[in-house]
Amino acid sequence: MNSTDWDDRYRSSELVWGAPPDPWIVEQVTILPPGRALDVGTGEGRHALWLATRAWDVTAIDYSRVGLDKAATVAARSPRTVRARLHWTPLDITAEEIPDRPYDLVVWAYVHPDPEHRAAAIARAAAALAPGGLLLLLAHEKADSHPGLPVFGAAEVSEALPEDMVVEHVEWRESDPYHGTGTDLAVRARRRRADAIEPA
Repeated sequence: MNSTDWDDRYRSSELVWGAPPDPWIVEQVTILPPGRALDVGTGEGRHALWLATRAWDVTAIDYSRVGLDKAATVAARSPRTVRARLHWTPLDITAEEIPDRPYDLVVWAYVHPDPEHRAAAIARAAAALAPGGLLLLLAHEKADSHPGLPVFGAAEVSEALPEDMVVEHVEWRESDPYHGTGTDLAVRARRRRADAIEPA
């Protein structure tokens, strides 16, 4: 789907993905101290808004301006201190450079670029991390209710990551109701700190 397709989809219903953040994202982030976060493919902003309520400063990117406008509308109900931490940014992760890097956290939740663009997009997101920063990636590995979706697996994610990234955890989960039926892949990877990189 291109940006026009997503604009149409976001116009078609109140909230396509619902308001609550994904439970796995919550589980992984709750133990972290707040810092600077990048929310890739933010859509209607559910993860970005949740992060901002937990004192994270969030750059939320998406190529759907309708999705970003909806996210900003939802966030407008939040306190001013929360809104000030949110930066809604139109950007195509498959083609454009990420602004204001580095980040302490990158959230990639259900972003499914076409296969020919996917590895570069994942690498670009990972490269936006500061040393020690964390990438949390959720994606469909098997999407029974979305047969045309370009799904991908753990090996592909690992191969796309830069050499200074370490995969810390991989698990498979049943898709949540907002994403249909199937199996989801969850990956946590961390960028090595400079003093942890072995000399060549």
